[in-house]
Amino acid sequence: MHRSFPKVMEESDISRVIRSFGDAADRVKRAGLDGVEVIATGHLVDQFWSPAVNRRTDRYGGSLDNRMRFSLEVLEAVRSAVGDRFPIGIRMTGDEDLEGGLTASDCADIARRLALTDLVDFVNVVGGNLITHPGLAGAIPPIGTPLAEQLPVAVAIKEVLDLPVFHAGRIPDVATARHVIAEGLVDMVGMTRAHIADPHIVAKVERGEEDRIRTCVGASYCINRLYLAQEALCVQNPATGREATIPHLTVPSTGFTGSVVVVGGGPAGLEAARVCAERGHAVTLFEAQSEIGGQVRLAARASSRNRDMVGIVDWLDREATRAGVDIQLNCPVTAKEILDCDPDVVIVATGGWPDTDVLPPASNGADLLVSVADVVSGHVPVGPRSLVFDDHGNLQALACVEYLLDRGAEVQLVTPDRAIGHELDGTLHPAYLKRFHSDGVIMLPDLRLVGVSRSSGQLEVVLRNVYTGIEQTSIVDQVVVEHGVVPADGLYHELSEHSSNGGTLDVDAFITNNPQPQPSGGFRLFRIGDAVAGRDIHAAIYDARRLCQVL
Repeated sequence: MHRSFPKVMEESDISRVIRSFGDAADRVKRAGLDGVEVIATGHLVDQFWSPAVNRRTDRYGGSLDNRMRFSLEVLEAVRSAVGDRFPIGIRMTGDEDLEGGLTASDCADIARRLALTDLVDFVNVVGGNLITHPGLAGAIPPIGTPLAEQLPVAVAIKEVLDLPVFHAGRIPDVATARHVIAEGLVDMVGMTRAHIADPHIVAKVERGEEDRIRTCVGASYCINRLYLAQEALCVQNPATGREATIPHLTVPSTGFTGSVVVVGGGPAGLEAARVCAERGHAVTLFEAQSEIGGQVRLAARASSRNRDMVGIVDWLDREATRAGVDIQLNCPVTAKEILDCDPDVVIVATGGWPDTDVLPPASNGADLLVSVADVVSGHVPVGPRSLVFDDHGNLQALACVEYLLDRGAEVQLVTPDRAIGHELDGTLHPAYLKRFHSDGVIMLPDLRLVGVSRSSGQLEVVLRNVYTGIEQTSIVDQVVVEHGVVPADGLYHELSEHSSNGGTLDVDAFITNNPQPQPSGGFRLFRIGDAVAGRDIHAAIYDARRLCQVL
């Protein structure tokens, strides 16, 4: 999965790495932490254990005694560095779920042997492996997988140990954690991604504010970025990883407070309204539809796999309401109606319209194309044979394919990229590809949609190879396009001539988290999210937070 081919470790390498483990543990203790956990699963210690990886013929390979030698020497170095009264744990798999790898029985045997050494004080058991993409998705379960899916492997280890046993893996909420502990299934749970989404989980539970916890939806934005060598950020919490410039808790304004109108109830608009209200402004949010959520709510409806995405906008809705935002549903507003409100600030978060402009300029057939949004919203019926052209490479088209499959359609998935879902990595794409291969989806990379015409009551589609220029045709009933959005910015442009700042954002102030200028002569106008340009959920919320936390 990592596309690297490491060499077999020599004994000098092994000795150096063992010393490094001890040195690292010493730094942990001197830093004032309360314990240390050695990460085995999927990493070097586990690789020595696993017969699928360890093919050594010396004293570190072969029998289980030999394959465990490295881990015991590591733990001895760690114990020597921190002393007998400092807790040491090990995170290990309970079943590699890998051909030729460690079975559940093997892992239980390893755990028993570790417990007999007195070198570890607890065992943190997860499932799966980190060797393949499907293995990674099993070890770090994403959205669409059952809660605590790998819990049984930890329970099996607990049954054979007297040591405390922990478990981590898709335990996103307090209710799941409470059930696992109350039933005695394990002794402690890990909630890493849950704390990335909301680092105040424990404090909120202690205050009796469990309903205010921002629950992790499993979007895996954080872990997938790590596997792209990027910092871990949260799809819904723009403060995580940026604490030096964005506080997790909104800081009330000590200066200007006024009347703020937000137009649009998607994630960007809701975040803007919430933050402005928490800063002390009087906020009214106008949403044209009968419910808030924008494209996030639509994505949650596209397939059962993504239904938890709605939690992002549900939390924003609750917190905005709690902060005093006046949310007006079924209220499309005109420029005149906004001007009549006499606001101090107007924030346009009207989102974008699906863009289906993918055909070459001289081609016919644009009127025969429908968007992913048209289909998954139910505005357009599902065709028996559908071709989905994905010029985006993210979740939208893949979720639409599942939507079509769920309704019995035969599907071709076409992309000009070299791979299906090329913007997805790590944990998200394996489940989609498994479904597509199982259900007979025809996946065609390296092809661009260049023509569509009617043919005997159906549609003839022309596809062109992006490298050779060779064309091929296909007969289908429906052509669905995912090509992002174009800003729905008409209202913004109508209002800009009436605003004191002309709708202009001071970019230097924006990126340095400084307040926007306050010219005299009327309200200030800003736009965020897809109303500026197509963005993902994280970027839309980040837009709103950066602007409004200093407004």
